[in-house]
Amino acid sequence: MIRLVDVHKSFRRNPVLRGLNLTIPTGRTTVIIGGSGSGKSVLLKHIIGLLQPDSGEIWIDEEELTRIREKDLYRVRKRFGMLFQEGALFDSMSVGHNVAFPILEHRRLPFTDVQKLVAEKLELVGLPGIEDKLPSELSGGMRKRVALARAIALDPDILLFDEPTTGLDPIMTAAIDHLIINTQQRFQMTCVVISHDIQSVFRIAHHIAMLYEGRIVEEGVPEVFRQSRNEIVRNFLSPLCQ
Repeated sequence: MIRLVDVHKSFRRNPVLRGLNLTIPTGRTTVIIGGSGSGKSVLLKHIIGLLQPDSGEIWIDEEELTRIREKDLYRVRKRFGMLFQEGALFDSMSVGHNVAFPILEHRRLPFTDVQKLVAEKLELVGLPGIEDKLPSELSGGMRKRVALARAIALDPDILLFDEPTTGLDPIMTAAIDHLIINTQQRFQMTCVVISHDIQSVFRIAHHIAMLYEGRIVEEGVPEVFRQSRNEIVRNFLSPLCQ
């Protein structure tokens, strides 16, 4: 579904992506790992078309993002849902209005139908009946769940997660991981996750790719990483490789 071919990107002559090549399997969860500043978030923004590469190609099925018109890029983006690192909920809006926001932006539906969809999505993330609450009234884990409900509001084909468990305790981290697993399995979505949490990575990943100095230095199923002889990978996973 997603292919990046020889992608280069620099900011103020500082190269971030340096000929990156990556194929993301359809209907699976791919986790991208790497140190801070390695370009993981930049990579994610290229996949969704928020950034354009200096050179290279980004394919979503049979469409190459750098060559299509703006209105076609907008159409492709509607296939994505995204869970941002801090959730990015609108603090002044109720939970219900937060989840309804993409539905109201992109679909013309009677308000009662919107309410039903919102209730359905909140039910899916284990938070029924909290439509009238404000984000400030929720725990960090609950806010992440609401943000996930909003991300799947339009039934996307592709779901992107930017550090979904940052700032959560181990119990809530495991709960979010299981929610990602269940969401992917239920809808057979293609999920792309950026994560620093190694235990979380091995819980949720079908496929792992490691980004280092702007290139993918290792990729494969989790067992490939557990047995990797690549020194960069072993240093990153050192607690598990000992």
